[in-house]
Amino acid sequence: MRLAWFCAGIAVLALTAPLSARDSLGVFSDWGAFRDPATPRCYAIAMPQANKAGDYQPFASIGTWPRRALRNQLHVRLSRRLSPAGTISLRVGNQSFELTGGGGDAWAKDRKADAAIVAAMRSAGAMIVTARDRDGRIFNDSYRLAGAATAMDAAAVGCAKLK
Repeated sequence: MRLAWFCAGIAVLALTAPLSARDSLGVFSDWGAFRDPATPRCYAIAMPQANKAGDYQPFASIGTWPRRALRNQLHVRLSRRLSPAGTISLRVGNQSFELTGGGGDAWAKDRKADAAIVAAMRSAGAMIVTARDRDGRIFNDSYRLAGAATAMDAAAVGCAKLK
């Protein structure tokens, strides 16, 4: 049943994203991997455990853009619009990271942080993004990491020959 909800969620993400050709590279537990040869880009993506009502459809992704020489870049679409004065923190297993962002989006501060986050994701069971919304309330978006490493690898291989 959980897999059915996950697949339905991934389908919603694919439909709500800008329309372009996307190739599914596979679904791996809670994560999916996709390739968009038009951009080109490849990414691993998941939805949070509890899909709470919010301002946005939340997801976490790890993307690769061959033409931009970007690999393993974290992007989190948060469930709520951020407070302009708030901080965004990410806990992956027992490691904590400070993210940057605005509106409803968050990223690692730099490529070194991206690499550390991806390494932590490969060995942890869950990650939690914590922030304060525009109304001053603290919120969490929680992700299971089952299948994340395999989905990230599938995305990397999917873009290996794209230039």
